[in-house]
Amino acid sequence: MPVQPPQGPPVRDAAPPRPVLAGPLLAAKLNPPTTPASQVVRTGIRDSVCNAQSARLVLVRAPAGFGKTTTMMQCRALLEERGVDTSWLTLDGSDNDSTRFLDCLAEAVSGLSGQDVPRSRSDGGAAPADIALAIVGSLATRTAPFALFLDDFEVIQDPAVLGLVRQIIDHLPRGGQLVIGSRSLPDLGLGRLRARGQLLEIDTDRLRFSLDEAGEFLSDRRHLAIQHDDLSRLHRKTEGWVAALWLASVALERRDTATDFIDRFSGSDQAIADYLAEDVLAAQPAPVRAFLLRTSILRQLSAPLCDALVPGADSAALLARLQASNLFLTPIEGEPGVYRYHSLFSDFLRAQCAREYPAELARLHLAASAWYAAQGRPVPAIDHAIDSGAHARAVELLSAHAENLLAQGRMRLLTRWFSALPDEVLRTRPLLQVFAIWAANFTRGAGEAMTMLERSGCADSTDPDVQAHVSALRPVLLAMVDRPEQAYAVGRERLLQSPTSQPFADSTLANAMALVVATMGEHGEAQRLLDAARRTQGTRASMFNRMYSESVEGMLDLREGRIRQATARFRIAVSATRSVSYTHTNGNAWAGVLYAGAMYEANELEQAEQLLNVYLPLARNVGLPDHMILGYVMLSRIAFCRGDIDPSVQALTELEYIGHQRHLPRVVASARLERARLLLLQGNARASQQELVRADDPEVWQRTRRLRQSANDLDYLDLARWRWTIFFGAPGSVLDALDAAIAEAAGASLHRRALKLRILRGLALQGSGDVGAAMDAMSQVLAITCGEGMFRIVADEGEPAALLVRRIEAASTRDGDTLRDPIFTEYLHRLVRALGPATPADSDGAGPAPAAAPAGAPLEPLTRKEIRVLQLLAEGYSNTAMAEKLFVSDSTVRTHLRNINTKLGARSRTQAVALGRRLGLIR
Repeated sequence: MPVQPPQGPPVRDAAPPRPVLAGPLLAAKLNPPTTPASQVVRTGIRDSVCNAQSARLVLVRAPAGFGKTTTMMQCRALLEERGVDTSWLTLDGSDNDSTRFLDCLAEAVSGLSGQDVPRSRSDGGAAPADIALAIVGSLATRTAPFALFLDDFEVIQDPAVLGLVRQIIDHLPRGGQLVIGSRSLPDLGLGRLRARGQLLEIDTDRLRFSLDEAGEFLSDRRHLAIQHDDLSRLHRKTEGWVAALWLASVALERRDTATDFIDRFSGSDQAIADYLAEDVLAAQPAPVRAFLLRTSILRQLSAPLCDALVPGADSAALLARLQASNLFLTPIEGEPGVYRYHSLFSDFLRAQCAREYPAELARLHLAASAWYAAQGRPVPAIDHAIDSGAHARAVELLSAHAENLLAQGRMRLLTRWFSALPDEVLRTRPLLQVFAIWAANFTRGAGEAMTMLERSGCADSTDPDVQAHVSALRPVLLAMVDRPEQAYAVGRERLLQSPTSQPFADSTLANAMALVVATMGEHGEAQRLLDAARRTQGTRASMFNRMYSESVEGMLDLREGRIRQATARFRIAVSATRSVSYTHTNGNAWAGVLYAGAMYEANELEQAEQLLNVYLPLARNVGLPDHMILGYVMLSRIAFCRGDIDPSVQALTELEYIGHQRHLPRVVASARLERARLLLLQGNARASQQELVRADDPEVWQRTRRLRQSANDLDYLDLARWRWTIFFGAPGSVLDALDAAIAEAAGASLHRRALKLRILRGLALQGSGDVGAAMDAMSQVLAITCGEGMFRIVADEGEPAALLVRRIEAASTRDGDTLRDPIFTEYLHRLVRALGPATPADSDGAGPAPAAAPAGAPLEPLTRKEIRVLQLLAEGYSNTAMAEKLFVSDSTVRTHLRNINTKLGARSRTQAVALGRRLGLIR
């Protein structure tokens, strides 16, 4: 009779990912596992964590089996004893979907804060962006200390989810703490936190059991009689690895003496785990052993499912027996009769099954596939069919379900499946091949999809369904690689064939062509195509194409200056698929960056940045040129508004690199154009002009004059040159050109562009000395921007715009206009706040134009070294680059910058440079 393993191990590994999140499963994620009776209290670690009041992040990092979870549970218990509010969330692979992660995190934060954070799971639920903001806001506004525990963090690889966690860490209030357990080093900006003293790291060395702790565990907790010499040798061989000590204790229970067993112990972690697992497995009766091996392929175990894999076995009784003996089987809370294997044990069982039953693996996976298919769960059914190597069965299931999953926007899932199937299998199924090409297009980009289409031979298919997809794919792919003229020609011909028998292809084509014809200037035709796309969706619902339609129409609204309406459409688009799938974010990258742009325009910079952290990596992966330009430029401007010049420059450098790498000249030119604007706002006329010269790609800007491309609606070479002249040249000389451009934009219904040009016209009038006309011109613009809630279109023009707006505000106050229009007055106050604090030269709201040199001097003279630092700052040097050039530390540079701001009365680096130039301190 084998000895049954004792009560629960002191360590726990990550739960396998589950494709669907249900209430009971969510409850299991929000509660840590049951505390094992055999645990050893880690007093030193516990005290370090609970006393680390300055640490925003506590990272408990070590390989599997070092007791991370148990240690975190002990820390949580001590914090709660001290009156600190805590909450727990165990992560799994499915949490790489940002929407699912947000829903789970919202539940955890709601329990922590006592506030109701919105969710997205039910109909009418909140959009992912709103959930992210609610979570950050709920945590940031807490005044009482709290700790949020995230376990099994190593499963998180998605950049969007990592970006969300970084946002949470950055906005934690005093007394707030995030405690993360992970096997690997997470990409959470640890270097920055470490340098600021805001990171506490509990690593492998600290988690190893000491000799005394190993003795306490084996003797006091596991009640094993072991000699000190044997204990020392076992501790030396295991190197304090908790899981190995646990597994050793299981084996030692069945032996009269420990000496021989310890002598035969191998050295490496994997060898120890394999040896002990085999030893435990070998002690089981044959039926139990066979059951363990054959069911090891499952992520979750239930009696009916196990019966399908092991016919004739009493699976319910065997599962109950395994649970009673605690043989590495963990019940899933909230789901009676459903279990999972401990991950270490599961890994070993699968490897052992492959060695002992190689001929049965295919049958086992097929049996699981058939059971899931009968239960109406196609995703695990297809997973097991692919794992079985039964490609015909996988293709059969994909043929039945791929089109529906495509319409739902499950692009990443489909790409994974199709990538796992051999080319020769798909070659006989051209319809599945085109589904694979669609999925690849929206996950890996149009370049790869084009190659797939060319190699597939689908263009030669005589199947009308296949041809419907192929002819729709071509213009969509051309549009996504920034070739709208070719997309227009090819797409117009395909539209004559609509409708076909393939509604997804028809609707996607109509949406893509709506954007293409709008780019070509045919606004009415774009609206007609959007209506056609929606009619197709009404026939067979496609959540993906609903998102697409709203995004495109929002872009048209944006061009025409209807910002509020565009924002509403982008919000709808971002949340379009929330009720269907947790994996819609690749498709919604299209809408997410646009929604971030709407938030940026409303001066909701923090929310815009959070959205970009989620959606810009996805847009970059897909390779959408306009979205990449818009996203990186926004990130650069947001950083610049905070005074963070280094990340502002870095964002543009990365954008330029992507443009070179992917052979997208418009992306390269747009990055350089924005860098010229950045240098201009810093007051560096020469460097700004040089960057404009570098940005002058004649072919690119000739195309932008013909086309209406979203990323260059407000940012194009002519406009940038007029802006430079207003700042550093003869402002009055550009008035005629601006008047002509305003008339042209208005005639083309590019009303947002016309507003931007009118703002520049007001600044040109101010710069040329006609302040009254400048105030009249800008007042007319502000009346429009007030109605639409637009801020950044004005604020992004820097100090000249700030001076003019303050003049208007001062005049409005003097004339009593504040009583006549309180809405405009409030808007004006908010705009002034968005423009930043007044500099000494314009604080009265009626000072000279920025180009005029003010009288006076700094509050205190700058030293030679400070003047040198200010000059380097004006030339665009980062703190690190200045430190290297001056042979000083970064902290010394920061001290000089603080002194410079104090002496000049500046509130930011940009203002310091501008004031330095006005005072003649630097060139």
